Amino acid sequence: SYSTCKTHERVHTGEKPYECKQCGKAFSTRRCCQRHERVHTGEKPYVCKQCGKAFTTHIYSQIHERVHSGVKPYVCKQCGKAFSTKSAHRTHERVHTGEKPYVCKQCGKAFSKSSNFQTHERIHTGEKPYECKQCGKAFSTSSHCRTHERIHTGEKPYVCKQCGKAFSSYGACKTHERFHTGEKPYACKQCGKAFSTSSYCRIHERAHEGYKPYECKQCGKAYSTKSACQRHEKVHSGEKPYVCKKCGKAFTTRKCCQRHEKVHTGEKPYACKQCGKAFSAKSSYQRHEKVHNGEKPYVCKKCGKAFTTQKCCQRHERVHTGEKPYVCKQCGKAFSKSSHFREHERIHTGEKPYECKQCGKAFGTRRACQRHGRTHNVGKLSAKAVFA
Repeated sequence: SYSTCKTHERVHTGEKPYECKQCGKAFSTRRCCQRHERVHTGEKPYVCKQCGKAFTTHIYSQIHERVHSGVKPYVCKQCGKAFSTKSAHRTHERVHTGEKPYVCKQCGKAFSKSSNFQTHERIHTGEKPYECKQCGKAFSTSSHCRTHERIHTGEKPYVCKQCGKAFSSYGACKTHERFHTGEKPYACKQCGKAFSTSSYCRIHERAHEGYKPYECKQCGKAYSTKSACQRHEKVHSGEKPYVCKKCGKAFTTRKCCQRHEKVHTGEKPYACKQCGKAFSAKSSYQRHEKVHNGEKPYVCKKCGKAFTTQKCCQRHERVHTGEKPYVCKQCGKAFSKSSHFREHERIHTGEKPYECKQCGKAFGTRRACQRHGRTHNVGKLSAKAVFA
């Protein structure tokens, strides 16, 4: 028909004569404009007969009904995988072709999905259109907003099939399940080391690149991860919001507090497959495994000495730089190691957490307690930490 031809011609001319009265957004057809206006009015006239879920358009309602019927009419010619929508089918085919038609004008990054492209653009614009109804916090994606809202509701719809642990997000559940299966699908391009999550892989790759995008506002020290930077900033603020329920000891991070609480419970969930030795912290377990395989991936740029962990390498490099980031607030004395700094602080606080098993005498350091223990039994170390 003439009207259909005129509508089609607008694809070439870019003409958009129909404008939304609420926000001014323009459309090439009246139907598209009416459909858009339902975003503002909240009108959802198309209702699923099976579950009662409502939709703004008839097509969305039809697509949804395939969830109940199981109909997947669109089949990939390459691998035979079937899809309920044409758009999902087209997007999947790009996995095989490698096509990424959506390119960011700001940074040139390309995407196979328009939704991923739109989400990425919000990084540049700072747009966060999805707002939590409970606390008002804004998000760049609707999925992140929904996941956040579960903090308020306590909803955890995703359950691990292995152990029954529940999660508020699908991604967190999938990542957890890899702990049981041992699956590590993300490999470092530099050294081939594999990881269970893409974020862990990216963080690791920064060790090779030396890329540290997160900088402390107080002292300018840079970090490869946001969490490491936030953890460091608490050194300056002295903030320790996480408190042990057993002994009242405070910590800068929830992870440190949870790890400490295992001292009281005696829980050691991480066991070495080689020798059976068990650990309370995953990091300690991973560090121990390198004893068996001899892996030392972190190398000092100054002298070439190799280390099993990035932390050990960074600590060693301070020998060359002379850096002493841990400063006592009482007397101003600086230290290169956090353990030495903590020991020193006990001089001021008078804390003596290490107790002799023989006579009950207390000491500020484990070494002093062990040294004292030799006066009772030569050659036998009898240091017991009251608080680890």
